[in-house]
Formats: sequence, C-alpha cells, structure tokens
Amino acid sequence: MSPDIICIGEPMFELNQPKGETVFHPGHGGDASNAAIAAARQEASVGMLTAIGTDSFGQSFLDLWMMEGVDASAVKRDAHAPTGLYFVTHGPDGHEFTYRRAGSAASLLEPAELPLDYIRGARILHASGISQAISAAAADAVFLAMHTIRAAGGLVSYDTNLRSRLWPIDRARAVIHAAASLAHIVKTSIEDATALTGLTDPGKVADFYLGHGARIAIVTQGGAGALVATTERRQQIEPIPVRPLDATGAGDTFDGAFLAEYLAHGEPFAAAVYANAAAGLATEGYGAVAPMPRRAAVEAALAAR
Repeated sequence: MSPDIICIGEPMFELNQPKGETVFHPGHGGDASNAAIAAARQEASVGMLTAIGTDSFGQSFLDLWMMEGVDASAVKRDAHAPTGLYFVTHGPDGHEFTYRRAGSAASLLEPAELPLDYIRGARILHASGISQAISAAAADAVFLAMHTIRAAGGLVSYDTNLRSRLWPIDRARAVIHAAASLAHIVKTSIEDATALTGLTDPGKVADFYLGHGARIAIVTQGGAGALVATTERRQQIEPIPVRPLDATGAGDTFDGAFLAEYLAHGEPFAAAVYANAAAGLATEGYGAVAPMPRRAAVEAALAAR
C-alpha cells in the first residue's frame, strides 16, 4: 500500500558546525527527506522515493525514516554508489553549504527503476528543483513520476529550490518551469523567483506560476512571511515571533507541513498559516531535522499568537 504523500529526491547526510564551535555535529538533510519528515511529524502518511548507498550514512537514513514513521519500502540501496554528504557552516551572511554528492546513489537512479504502482497509489507527489538538478537521469525520473501520478488522478507539489551551483541558470529555468507546468502546487522563494523569472513582486511571481497551470502558488519571503494565491484569492501570511538560530531546512519544513495540513482538510490558506508557523519554529535550533516541530508544538504556537 502506498502512503498519501511521496517525496522524491536525494537524502544527504549532514555535518553542521554551529557558530563558535570547531566540531561538526552529524545530522540528516536533503530537501525531499526533510519534507517527508516534516510531514510525518504532522501525522501524515508519507514515504520516500530515492536511492542510497549501502554505507553507514545510507543506513542512518533507513534508521531515521523508521524512527520518524516515513515509509522506505521503495528506497533502492546501491552497493556501488555513496550516499550524498554535505557540510553546513555559519558565517556573517548566514549558513553556507559545501556538498559532496557527485556520483551519489540518488543521482544515478534511472526512470526505469521507479516503482510506478507505488507512485500511482499516492495522493500527492512532492519534488523540487534539487531533485532534478543532480543529474539528467534524476530530472527524467522526476518527470516520469509526475506524469505517472497525474495520470492516476493524484496531485503534484513542486518547490523550485534553485541551487545555482548545481546547474546553469538557463537549464534550471527550462527544467524547473517545465516541471512547474505539471504541478498543482508550486512553492518558490522570492530569491528563487527573481533568478528564475526576473520578477521581484511576490504577487506577480504568484501570477506567473498560476499562469503556468498551478492551482496554488506560494511565494515565501523569509522573515516577511509568505504569499499564497489561487486564481480566486490571495493572502499574505504573517510570520510568528521566533528566535532564529539556523534556517537550514525551514523551507522543507514548510513544504512537508503544508502538504500534511492541506491533505487533511483541503484549505490552502489555513494550510499555509500552519506551515509558516512550522517553518518559523524550525529555525530555532541547528540542523535540518532536529528542530522540526511536531503538531502539538505548531498548534501551541498558533494558539499563542
């Protein structure tokens, strides 16, 4: 049986160095895995679709997903390729990333290896620009997964999640916007959107993605909150008060929390209010996964507004 939400993309083992420290703390990252865990912590039914190495990093993800209640039955283990790895440091301009992901197991996953029946059984598939940027095979696999769930009557969620170091901007624009045209829900940041579209106004960015066919367009704006738009309505979601330490994984937390809440009741604006609060709480600790809030914490924060 398939979970309600499937997240496709690359998990990456994290080594995070907090401000003022000389050691790196182990953790887990990768936007698809982060979103899956965020959704699971909001009590959604969710699974991962990816490949990992048979190394200790890959095993740590299997252990993590089991602990968090994320289904990993469709995850491929590749004995000939490693699990991706990245480092996080914190400087005056915020967090900085250094990646070791070339030739990773996830980047080598071919479209022909996708479990199509598993995808067809889900209610929603979530992917991102990073899911497609890591290799041509990965980009094609995401497209096939999108077409498969759409044909089965499910929904597609897509986060632009632009990483300019992974691919040239012209290729990124072409692939991301082709994927966005297949998505029912598109989330972007104002920084991503400016690079991808040249637009700087959140409302015009939302119009751009609605014009590409999205039913729901979300434009996050960091500390200014997020704009949520449909063809009938739009709303600026204000942030909740937080004490931010590290924004790693905040956008992924938004994705997972939004999808969990949206599938629970189908109201995108309420789901965005909930997700915005979850993302804010996720900045109050270091690392991608550890500070992700569970439902009780999000509900308490919203009640205290």
